[in-house]
Amino acid sequence: MAGFDDEKRRFSSFQLFAALAGFAASYYLSRVFYHVYFGPLSHLPGPRLRAITGLPAMWTTISGKDHEVIPALHRKYGPIVQLGPNELSFAGGAKAWADIHGPKKGVLPHKDPVFYPSSINGANSLMTAGDAEHSRQRKIMSHAFSERTLKEQEPLLRSWAEKMKTKLAERIATGQEIDIVKFYNCTTFDIMADFLFLQGLDLLQDGEYSPWIKNLFNSLKTATIVLGFRRYSSWINDFIEYYVKNNEQARKAEYEHFRNAAERIDSRWNRAIDRPDPWATFLGSLTREEQHVTASALMVAGTETTATVLSGLTYHLLQNPLAMEKLKEEIRSNLRNFDEVTLENLARLKYTNACLQEGLRLYPPVPSGSRAYQFIPGGTVVGVHHMATYRSPDHFKNPDKFAPERWLGDPEYADDHRDALEPFQTGQRNCLGQNLAWHEMRLLLATVMLHFDISPGPDSKSWIDQKVYILWEKKPMFVCLEEVKV
Repeated sequence: MAGFDDEKRRFSSFQLFAALAGFAASYYLSRVFYHVYFGPLSHLPGPRLRAITGLPAMWTTISGKDHEVIPALHRKYGPIVQLGPNELSFAGGAKAWADIHGPKKGVLPHKDPVFYPSSINGANSLMTAGDAEHSRQRKIMSHAFSERTLKEQEPLLRSWAEKMKTKLAERIATGQEIDIVKFYNCTTFDIMADFLFLQGLDLLQDGEYSPWIKNLFNSLKTATIVLGFRRYSSWINDFIEYYVKNNEQARKAEYEHFRNAAERIDSRWNRAIDRPDPWATFLGSLTREEQHVTASALMVAGTETTATVLSGLTYHLLQNPLAMEKLKEEIRSNLRNFDEVTLENLARLKYTNACLQEGLRLYPPVPSGSRAYQFIPGGTVVGVHHMATYRSPDHFKNPDKFAPERWLGDPEYADDHRDALEPFQTGQRNCLGQNLAWHEMRLLLATVMLHFDISPGPDSKSWIDQKVYILWEKKPMFVCLEEVKV
């Protein structure tokens, strides 16, 4: 009798488990059915699987193929695509930029916390700040990036461009191989460090990345994989947020980057200099904690991105020798020597600026774009996808072709929607440092083109075959340089 009772209890337990499993499966299937056919996003186009689960979005992120997969989805489904159960991607050009990032009766679009997690010390930078905090910090920092202030800093910018020229010439003289990507990176990191910390990082001097910068580049892939899992579900995101927030080892690379920036910011206040230091005003108006996170953010956002545009543009110029010759002709006919390479003179060079516009279109520094919360319905994550927008035939004729003429009024490209290009984003949260970026890009590009003839090195044609881990995973680009006497 006891054995019969035990068997009955086991059978009852099995029945209970089966009932619970059946209920869970029914609940899940009903949720799937609801999302696909009756959910608030059910009327929007996209693969059915993405409406059901965040797994495809997670895989797209961690595989580094966002810049390939999302544009392909837009080509198939149109300007709006559902990427996940609560995520939409837009490639609708100027209207999409205005709808998502434009002003909304005094309310700023909120950054998606999955893509912009909290900082090491809990303070906010412009990247993570809420509406009121963002407005306060932006007002403080805007003077440092104004044209007037950058004009004051022109001697500093030109000195770094001249040092890059000198170091490239030394490489030629010694017969060493030249990775132009590394030189662009070394220069932009040294410039930003000099602005922030009142001294460079000696990257150009040595022609190599320091351990800090190496670790920064190496950490991007790991950070992207973590981001992919955070995108999958809210509970995984909450777990990762709790785990990494309370585990320094889990954020080792981030702590290392933060520590390097914070220590140098603290040291800058004890350093005597004999040059203008307009950045002291804005940094001094922030709390010390805000100074630390701001420096940490600018040492990524104001460095690697500028070097990326120059790298991508150099690649496209190497693959389009006629455009390369036209660019060199404009620069060398208007600028007789380095003394004439000034910010004012460079801003007047129409073809140079058109090449940079085209470089930003074909190889945007942040290919996927940014995410922000909106109300379609509330809590849905939306964003304009840069690559999908800029490579869309709806906006640009021959979208995969390098054609600077499209920015110069060429009738062939009269129907291009040039206002679809917003590499620095638009609205109240657009890139505060875009004036500096434009001056740096023109200055460094003109310095190379004025002083050197450049030709492709080995394997340069396949350089563009890259993955994206938040930023482009750029490979070395070895080039052949021949010095030109000016």
